[in-house]
Amino acid sequence: MKAIAEFEFSPQSLDIQETPCKILIVDDEERIRAAYRHLLAGEGRIIEECGSGSEARHRLEDRDVDVLILDLNLPDIHGLDIMEWMVHQHVPTAVVVFSGDESIDSAIRALRHGAFEFIRKHGDPQELIDTVDRVLHRRRIEREYALMTVRLEQSERLHRFLVEQSPDFIYTLDKDGLFIFVNGRVQAMLGYTREELLGKHYSMIVYPDDLEHARFVFNERRIGERASNNVEIRLQTRTRGVRHFENRTIVTILSAQGIYAANGQPTDRQFMGTSGVARDITDRKKAEETIAFQAFHDLLTGLPNRILFKDRLGVALKQAKRKNKRVGVMFIDIDRFKLVNDTYGHHEGDELLKCFAERSRSCLRSGDTLARQGGDEFTVLLPDLGNGDDATVIAAKMLAELKRPFKVAGLDFFTTVSIGIALYPDNGETPEVLLRNADIAMYQIKGRGKNGYLHYAPDMHSGHSMRLTLEGDLRQALEIGDQFELYYQPQISFSQRRTIGMEALIRWHHPRYGLMMPDTFIPLAEDTGMIVALGEWVIDRALCQLASWRSKGFTRLQLAINLSPKELERGDLPERIMRRLDTYAIPAEVLDIEITETLLMQDAEKNISTVKQLRNCGLKVSIDDFGTRYSSLNYLRRFPINSIKIDQSFVRDLNPDKQSSTSIIHAIACIARSFDLRILAEGVESEAQRQMLSGLECDDMQGFLFSQPLTAAAFEGFLSGSDFPARDRATAPLM
Repeated sequence: MKAIAEFEFSPQSLDIQETPCKILIVDDEERIRAAYRHLLAGEGRIIEECGSGSEARHRLEDRDVDVLILDLNLPDIHGLDIMEWMVHQHVPTAVVVFSGDESIDSAIRALRHGAFEFIRKHGDPQELIDTVDRVLHRRRIEREYALMTVRLEQSERLHRFLVEQSPDFIYTLDKDGLFIFVNGRVQAMLGYTREELLGKHYSMIVYPDDLEHARFVFNERRIGERASNNVEIRLQTRTRGVRHFENRTIVTILSAQGIYAANGQPTDRQFMGTSGVARDITDRKKAEETIAFQAFHDLLTGLPNRILFKDRLGVALKQAKRKNKRVGVMFIDIDRFKLVNDTYGHHEGDELLKCFAERSRSCLRSGDTLARQGGDEFTVLLPDLGNGDDATVIAAKMLAELKRPFKVAGLDFFTTVSIGIALYPDNGETPEVLLRNADIAMYQIKGRGKNGYLHYAPDMHSGHSMRLTLEGDLRQALEIGDQFELYYQPQISFSQRRTIGMEALIRWHHPRYGLMMPDTFIPLAEDTGMIVALGEWVIDRALCQLASWRSKGFTRLQLAINLSPKELERGDLPERIMRRLDTYAIPAEVLDIEITETLLMQDAEKNISTVKQLRNCGLKVSIDDFGTRYSSLNYLRRFPINSIKIDQSFVRDLNPDKQSSTSIIHAIACIARSFDLRILAEGVESEAQRQMLSGLECDDMQGFLFSQPLTAAAFEGFLSGSDFPARDRATAPLM
């Protein structure tokens, strides 16, 4: 903006305005002035009068009079004195002397003082008219010439300003390729001063590898549309200190055309040199390269992404078909990767992914391709395989390399991988089929205990197809709604010998596969997003059943419902639950929402806010499977929960002969008491386990020792006929 401000450009000064011509008649005789006025009157003329020299000088000070008709013999000031005053004051008015003094000496003196014409009063009046017309015509020509000169000066200044302030490098070469003009931009762009380039050959600034290409542009002789336009050329900077280019080059687009001097006929032109403009596009090129890299690579690991992988796989398959070779495709999944993210956060998970990518690449051949599909899934392209055993060797090498621990949060973390292998042409002939079959083989090895590799076999496809079939069946079941059933497992207080509540557990009566446990379809529902609709069904059906039991006198029951992390992500969860409670007229405090321990670490601030909203509504909140993760006690302190459930894996390990087996549960019980939390043990299956839990002051329990999960009808019978009734006989409704 400063450079622009330095250039003053006034378009108004370049307009030729048609202003009236002003004529001033100076004579001491009024009759003669009136006669002159009549003779000289015409369109576009303004005629004024003065009767004395002093009046004339006062009027001429405005410097806007075009023609002065002056009598020499005035009563106060002689006409020649007025003319001399006009010269000293630089008054630009043309003077026509119209005097009665007919001496030749007066005429000579008047002309010497700058008069345009000397006319005798007693001559032909037409002579005065013609003289004034000539003066006005000359004045008009002088004005137009002056304005044209201003235009040229302004245009030249504007052209010089635009060239010097241009963000582009503008230059002119003579016919030998030597610089004869460069603008000031060259120093900022290349580090050269004008003096360093003037008289030098253009090759001085061209990157050596581009010289042959640049020769045609810098020696351009064509003009117009056929001339060189936007040709990409690399130029060399003068020093490493210029800008930030380590290789001392910048990328430009260059446009040039020939310069000719006209000699007579248009066809007779002499070539003078070449002029051109170079624009720096280095930043744009870097941005384009970055965008292109990001489009085909994973930003975290720098590996090819699935788009580039499929492209390379397609090329490898075509080459393998011509050479009669095999191609291997490996699908890799990092085992227990979710544990790292859940325990230490995504930053440590990202570091593990980068380290894994680096180690895996070291196990591959130079022509192989390792790509990241997304998350913790990777693929490997193995071209030019002699036989299927070559892929096995590489997979075994990778497993061996990954036995060394990774550093996660400063600690040694041992991880394994599950690898599925598919071969061309044995297991497919297209990229899509090979990737799908390698993926199926990878899931097979995961189901067999992980930490290994497996070649695809046709019979694996049936299991994979079953998952897709179950997905479609689950969607249909949610629409129908009558294939699901809730089972209820009692929660008892052993010291009170009373059933204090129950946990609602869903079952699916599949039309073909029969009764299915939650472990079979809940992960599928979470992966596909159907878990929210399924959770809605569970809440509605469980509260409806609870309302029925409360109407029969079982008013002291606590209902526990598990919620998926995806359900807590919805901001309207408290409102939806409260609407259901109002529908069935159930107090909020009888509903216990169970959440997993993982939620204490995933987006903790948001989840703390959600749990607080649930608690403010009067609901109770419990942490399920407590102790199976590595949650911080600080998070436990901040979460407004009511109780914790000891995971059945700890209960299962209880052994009266081993004092150490009680240590974990004892520690959990201490934590619960210090935070004033209720504690409940799940998975109690033996009297010995029950006794040890009671000895650890853990009184609330659930498990097969008391009852397995029951249908609604069977659970109602348990509430009345078991050793742990849910109400006193005195409170039973009248029949």
